[in-house]
Amino acid sequence: MDRRSLAVVVATVALLATAGCAGLPGSGSAPAGGESSPPATTTTTTTTDLPTVSVVDADTDETLGTVAVEIADTQSERYTGLSEHESLGEDEGMLFVYGSEGEYDYVMRSMDFPIDIVFVGADGTITRIHHAQTESDNENLTRYSGRGKWVLEVPYEWTDEHGVEEGDRLEVPDEYA
Repeated sequence: MDRRSLAVVVATVALLATAGCAGLPGSGSAPAGGESSPPATTTTTTTTDLPTVSVVDADTDETLGTVAVEIADTQSERYTGLSEHESLGEDEGMLFVYGSEGEYDYVMRSMDFPIDIVFVGADGTITRIHHAQTESDNENLTRYSGRGKWVLEVPYEWTDEHGVEEGDRLEVPDEYA
């Protein structure tokens, strides 16, 4: 291979790598809208390294379930969400943390598996639960809207399996409150 051909191959690979990092609008769970696609990053953590959140029944104060969560508290992390994951374990999820309660839209962009999307108000009350299926492409994505300071994403039908309903409470570690 001559130098010119090698330069073309190297430039093409670099371009493809850059496009892959910028990604398709990269979130199974990021706020929808006009945000530009941030560079993707991948970190490896084990479930034991992760903080946990618990869902508590509003009437009985019984713990309905506990989830080890990755934290998405920057715009870039919220945009990427779970889209770089192949799956979630039974009691694993991601907690999206915002500075204040607001209205947010989430989409299943580039997701390989369905999830439950749980919106949680600033007082810890679950305000909305969506059971979100994967999309066939990244066009005309379904928007899952809700109001919250936090959004919890868990495996599909986790909320049904644990008896979680709107009005129940999410207990969030102090550092993310």
